[in-house]
Amino acid sequence: MARATVTLPQDLLTELMSLVDAKTKTEAVLTAVRDEIRLRKAARIKAMAGKMEFIADADELRHGDHRLG
Repeated sequence: MARATVTLPQDLLTELMSLVDAKTKTEAVLTAVRDEIRLRKAARIKAMAGKMEFIADADELRHGDHRLG
């Protein structure tokens, strides 16, 4: 795990700890960072909606990969 020194306003950190129900500052910041990463990944996936063609049918998905023989 990498160590980093970050200066945050106390009121912002206190509010974050309350919102995410964290017991420590580290736990609060880790939760916030993970949530932000998850939200941005979800937004990228949503942005792809309608831009890709999916041609597999349910039977193909259920019965595996044709490359496996």
